[in-house]
Amino acid sequence: MKEKINIITSTCVPLPLENVDTDQIIPARFLKATTREGFGDNLFRDWRYGKEGTPNPDFVLNLDTYSGEILVAGKNFGSGSSREHAAWAITGYGFRVVVSSFFADIFKNNSMNNGLLPVVVTPEFLAETFASIEADPATTLTVDLPNQTITNNATGKTESFEINAYKKDCLINGLDDIDYLLANKQKIEMYELKAHR
Repeated sequence: MKEKINIITSTCVPLPLENVDTDQIIPARFLKATTREGFGDNLFRDWRYGKEGTPNPDFVLNLDTYSGEILVAGKNFGSGSSREHAAWAITGYGFRVVVSSFFADIFKNNSMNNGLLPVVVTPEFLAETFASIEADPATTLTVDLPNQTITNNATGKTESFEINAYKKDCLINGLDDIDYLLANKQKIEMYELKAHR
């Protein structure tokens, strides 16, 4: 069971870079682990820290200015290799939602399988959100998964977003694919009984 996602209102961390790939999200040298623990510590590792391990004072995750459960990213977020570890690193850091105008399909699916909600917005909404956060880091977004809407609370602008109905159900109930099957075990067993009569 994962943490359920319903309605999230949170401040945001802005990452206005395009074409951020999974190797930048979690560098390949950290992929040896087979459990999800500790990946958040290495999210954007090569941008967050110098070669000596000292924090980069200019990188957004090292600034006290920004915090929250929502990462707002530039276009084409999560491209590159299909590593599931990228979603582990983002959720491990504490993000529950990633907002962008475009996600790589594999990253999008890996995210939803791992309790992270990717929200696709128009380029205009994304640009306005970045502008709102820059003007006031206390700006919040409200992501309403049941109604599939996202609202910039600084401007009042709301957009709808698309999501696969099955994945939506899993995220709202905190289930992954295996949890979902287990939750429906009785229905599956009843179907099997009827099918073999």
